[in-house]
Amino acid sequence: MILETDFTELKNNNIDYNQYFGEIIQRLSNYFEKENLPSVSKIKEEGASAFEILISTIISARTKDEVTYPASKRLFSIANTPEKLTMLSESKIASLIYPAGFYKVKAKNIKKTSQILVEKYGSKVPENMEELLKLPGVGRKTANLILAVAFNKEGLCVDTHVHRISNRLGVVKTNTTYETEMALRLILPKQYWEIYNRLLVTFGQNVCTPLSPFCSICVIKRYCKRINVDRFR
Repeated sequence: MILETDFTELKNNNIDYNQYFGEIIQRLSNYFEKENLPSVSKIKEEGASAFEILISTIISARTKDEVTYPASKRLFSIANTPEKLTMLSESKIASLIYPAGFYKVKAKNIKKTSQILVEKYGSKVPENMEELLKLPGVGRKTANLILAVAFNKEGLCVDTHVHRISNRLGVVKTNTTYETEMALRLILPKQYWEIYNRLLVTFGQNVCTPLSPFCSICVIKRYCKRINVDRFR
């Protein structure tokens, strides 16, 4: 994909991004307790395998954490390896992950992904972007999250929450999640890539909501320009 917008000017201003993002992450880390972790990060904390993280990430697309986590646990209680999942029917997988969004489509992708891992990758999850993107149900956002969470590699996952909040802060001015990822790659220190996504997902679900965010209780409002925020609480 060719990016039409040049974001190099972001690096030419006078902002100390290491300090700026460091303070935001510190404040959000202090605000949220471990139990508020996004579902994928939570299952990692519980010792999930790379495969379980991959499948949970697929389930999480367009699905709230309070649905994703129990859906993942139900599925893994029955089958938590590629070999075991290939033995389940799509309808069985769908029933286990319901009511996750698009659960029938995800069930098909989960089964197909498991088959591909068994047949082409020796039942192991690939550790690079190119190979991950070949798996059904895995897009760039999902691949970045798997790289960061499962393998502790440099994956910068930008979902709707990260995109929205980064633009509200005024630190980027972008139109799509892809543009936001490319812009943040220039200014967000790499040591913050994984935690920035993890914290902003939780923050976006609970405080900096899409409509009428809770600015009155926001712990990072001093850093925010409230770009395109017409109503707030």
